[in-house]
Amino acid sequence: MSSSAPLFDSAIGPVLKAQNEPVLGYAPGSPERAALQRELESQSQSAASIPLVIGGDHIDTRARVDLAAPHDHGHKLATVSQAEGKDIELAIEAAMKARQEWSRWSLQDRSAVFLKAADLLADKYRQRLNAATMLGQSKTAQQAEIDSACELIDFLRFNVQFAQEIAAQQPNSSRGMRNLTDYRPLEGFVYAVTPFNFTAIGGNLATAPALMGNTVIWKPAATAALSNYLFLRLLEEAGLPQGVINFVPGNSSEISARVFGHPDFAGLHFTGSTTVFDELWLKAAQNLKSYKSYPRLVGETGGKDFVLAHASADVEALAVALLRGAFEYQGQKCSAASRAYIPASLWPALRQRLLEDVAGIKMGNVLDLSNFMGAVIDDKAFRRIARYIDLARQGAGARILAGGQADASAGYFVPPTVVQVEDPGHALMQEEIFGPVLSVYVYEDARWADVLRLVDTTSPYALTGAVFARDRQAVQEANGALRHAAGNFYINDKPTGAVVGQQPFGGARRSGTNDKAGSALNLLRWVSPRTVKEAFLPATHYRYPHME
Repeated sequence: MSSSAPLFDSAIGPVLKAQNEPVLGYAPGSPERAALQRELESQSQSAASIPLVIGGDHIDTRARVDLAAPHDHGHKLATVSQAEGKDIELAIEAAMKARQEWSRWSLQDRSAVFLKAADLLADKYRQRLNAATMLGQSKTAQQAEIDSACELIDFLRFNVQFAQEIAAQQPNSSRGMRNLTDYRPLEGFVYAVTPFNFTAIGGNLATAPALMGNTVIWKPAATAALSNYLFLRLLEEAGLPQGVINFVPGNSSEISARVFGHPDFAGLHFTGSTTVFDELWLKAAQNLKSYKSYPRLVGETGGKDFVLAHASADVEALAVALLRGAFEYQGQKCSAASRAYIPASLWPALRQRLLEDVAGIKMGNVLDLSNFMGAVIDDKAFRRIARYIDLARQGAGARILAGGQADASAGYFVPPTVVQVEDPGHALMQEEIFGPVLSVYVYEDARWADVLRLVDTTSPYALTGAVFARDRQAVQEANGALRHAAGNFYINDKPTGAVVGQQPFGGARRSGTNDKAGSALNLLRWVSPRTVKEAFLPATHYRYPHME
């Protein structure tokens, strides 16, 4: 590779036009189902050993924790090494050392690594990552396929397209000069703090800054360490140089303290709770004067996502959207439907259909591909969700219509729970639960305008939301009234399932910085543009014509 950065890196040929990866169905008798079951059996037979990866070295530490399947406490999946103080310092050193060369690679060369990674994931690694995601994060085959296969492949391919489109955005040049924009990486390293619920988010938060020339410290969620580590191995096979992404599972507080205390900290790429993002933002502010540059803080945080139905809504479509939106992946999606506003005229028919469908949901070990739901991620999540269910059971103004009997004896199982509330300001309508609990408020049809204001003001979050109506005027009214209530707004569809390249994802208010993962907007946060003017015919005297 060149020892110096190219002056002009937009001459990359035609911009790659990515296509979304097709979703496989895993029907009985299909080849993908057989391949997945073989991989599930293989990974279930022995526990993996997950090391730190620093500067390309795979390091087993004395401090280690066990990782068990959420749906089967007795099934040990892996032992995960834990990074400590000296390891974090080594990771930062490795990132800064790798930056010297990686930042000089052309966008074309960096893109080749991630395009190869996408091809490897679409083929050789597809069922490896799907199986690891199912076992470690308790996802069904469908939920794993759309996450650890399709969405992650899409992130890799579409980000290359977006990066090339950014590089091609160049200023005008007048006669006698050339003007360029040099899209430099940030001057330092990026800290990627990733969640348990999407393997694709973990992969994207680490690779998006890297594609733009940055080097990364990747702190994965403990419960997603298995799938995340397998993805890092895939990146190594794709040709990612040593030290570009450093994998450091461990104690979040200790790792973050070291990272935010370093003068070369240049950016945070985060998905997780609002509380933790607040804490990290404050750490950055407290250390601001010690940094070489102002760090970029990019975060996607909490949500209290709504489904609003108008009296003209299609009851059948609404029922399916509520069920899938609230209960797929046990409600552990940032975008999951958590609060619903239903007109009184529709409620009897909707209630019957929804409760009948919920009663037919099958929940259990994800190794049984006939299950619709698995377990919630860990004991902490189980206890938090159980507290909200207890609140519904014991408090006034709430009635459990379905579910409500959580059981952690074999796995962290919380059945799909539907609660009807009398007070639209009830805690179940305001606070993020992050589990399979759907709260429903029934309103009088004539109060449509009031309910629009209610939806907009009840929750501090603004991530996703949906309106169901066949009346076009009602759709337009909701679209206007709720313009700032959701960063991703859906009309006659569930509020989950954003697709890379189609619905860039992110919200504002207390839901994050709305930097839209899966778009060029996110990638722009990981560059620091430089303007370059080259004069072909520079002036040779200082006087202007008016001075004659």
